[in-house]
Amino acid sequence: MTEKSWQRVAASSEVKEGEVFGAHVGDDPIALCRIDGKVYAFDDVCPHAYALLSQGFVEGNEIECPLHGARFDIRNGRVLCQPASADIATYVVRIENGEVYVDVP
Repeated sequence: MTEKSWQRVAASSEVKEGEVFGAHVGDDPIALCRIDGKVYAFDDVCPHAYALLSQGFVEGNEIECPLHGARFDIRNGRVLCQPASADIATYVVRIENGEVYVDVP
């Protein structure tokens, strides 16, 4: 069983509606995005080829990789469009005292 811990990632005010905020938890790149008022957290690296998704494009619930156009559902990490064939990891988020915390392994 993998132990998890809550890590502060950003101030809630830094995560804007429909925009992606790139951060790190230790050495791991994590992206945050607010959709319809809810903050989501996911791996910031595209599994197809190294590119930061936080530099990609958000449309609705989807993020598009800036390198080759793979798309993922921000809410659950599912791959929606090739060339990527693997989902991205997502993380549970909580907001407490104006700070965004992510539950990471």
